[in-house]
Amino acid sequence: MVPLRFDRDRVRALVESLGESLDGEWLVIGGAAAAGWFSPARTTEDVDVFGLEGTQAERFALMQFAADAGLPIEAVNSAADFFVRRVDGWRDQLVEWHQGSRSTIYRPTATLFLVLKVARLSQTDLEDCLALVEHCRRTAEPIDAARVMRALDALAVTNDAAVTARRQRLRTALGSGSP
Repeated sequence: MVPLRFDRDRVRALVESLGESLDGEWLVIGGAAAAGWFSPARTTEDVDVFGLEGTQAERFALMQFAADAGLPIEAVNSAADFFVRRVDGWRDQLVEWHQGSRSTIYRPTATLFLVLKVARLSQTDLEDCLALVEHCRRTAEPIDAARVMRALDALAVTNDAAVTARRQRLRTALGSGSP
């Protein structure tokens, strides 16, 4: 079976459908946010989305939404809330992305997006981060570079040269070449 892919149009359609189908407030992060927001060519296999209340009822409603939309349940991933809720002040780092008749869908600020990506910083994560930094330069959307640098500084030292190089590339893109 060919894996499901969400491109920009499919992400945006899903966001609009969420706004018409589910109650409450929802946050979309990760590759789906990148595709729908600042990286038009980006695709992803799933949509990281969760309800801001953090309830089991929201999780079940999201899974029912996926089933009703003919999507595999795995196409919507609500586990992302674990990582978001670990970021101090995350609730203040949301931007309204879509207002539906039943719910509001948010995306992270550029700062929150970057803070969430730095912990793993795979090659795809780095590409997302660099694309976002460039997008913010073009659009004048703010990034709290100092906060992102603090998140990088808080990471454990690694012996993995590739990870170290990716961290350095992000630092340089943010305007600070020094670790």
